[in-house]
Amino acid sequence: MEHRYNKFVFEAEEGIVFEVSEGDNRELIIKALNRVVAANVYSERYDNPPIPEGYQYVCGEWNNGYVIERCADGSQFVWIPVGCLDADGTLNGEDFTEKFGRRSYQDDKFSNTDFHEPMSDELQEQLESVKKYGGFYISRYNISKSADGKPQAVKGAMPWVDVNYSEAKELAAALENGTAVKSHLTYGAEYDCILAWLIQSGALDLKAIAEDSTRWGNHWNTVNGPRAVVETGKCEDWAVNGIYDLAGNVDEWTQEQNGKRLYVIRGGNYYYDGFYCPVSYRCGMHHFRAFHNTGFRAALCIK
Repeated sequence: MEHRYNKFVFEAEEGIVFEVSEGDNRELIIKALNRVVAANVYSERYDNPPIPEGYQYVCGEWNNGYVIERCADGSQFVWIPVGCLDADGTLNGEDFTEKFGRRSYQDDKFSNTDFHEPMSDELQEQLESVKKYGGFYISRYNISKSADGKPQAVKGAMPWVDVNYSEAKELAAALENGTAVKSHLTYGAEYDCILAWLIQSGALDLKAIAEDSTRWGNHWNTVNGPRAVVETGKCEDWAVNGIYDLAGNVDEWTQEQNGKRLYVIRGGNYYYDGFYCPVSYRCGMHHFRAFHNTGFRAALCIK
């Protein structure tokens, strides 16, 4: 028996997009695409940061360094209010219309053959979290090793260095692996959101980000600088909006890539001048390399 219908109705979970096209034999092709999130639709709660279970408020306001602490070990994290940022970042390397995305502070070239950051499931999940809550948390300090050999984000400990990219990624993920909160190695999109926030909050200017980070980091040319890696949070002059040692001391692995085989290190370190490697500087390194002046940081993804 032949049936004719006036219309077809497709139902799916929120966020699923259908693509309709015509095939070579005039057949109608309906394809369900991967889950997407509407561009730049952020919760207005970015000025009221969520505090996950097992964490407590420490200090600061939402736009000058809102700090929470994990009760179990004292690891601290700073809120990055992405929802208040200008939409001048990129997720695909082409369209600079995203609040959550990478920025080109030194005329960096974004493409599949230059700097790029594929939209992995983990990054997609973080994007959804950022839009849901209006921001994300970044570790206040570089990750260090606890007495029992576990990753932590506390003051007064030597940064965990001499790790390659894969090790840094694994350790960052091990910092927090609960059902409601997970951690991961910083993405380029997250790193550049931090820099954009430092500028837009008025804490720093573009010059201090893209030209010379000497005055707020442990660099080779820092006045009375130690010219060595020092413990986390050692100097208050090296903290901005509650985040310590983003510029200088040790540079940091991120999940951004450069070409096919290199992963991007950011932030500069004590071994180079602050104008040679300012905090926005990108440097591609082989994933299997490890350095005594390269550490890492972790971001939280709240479900």
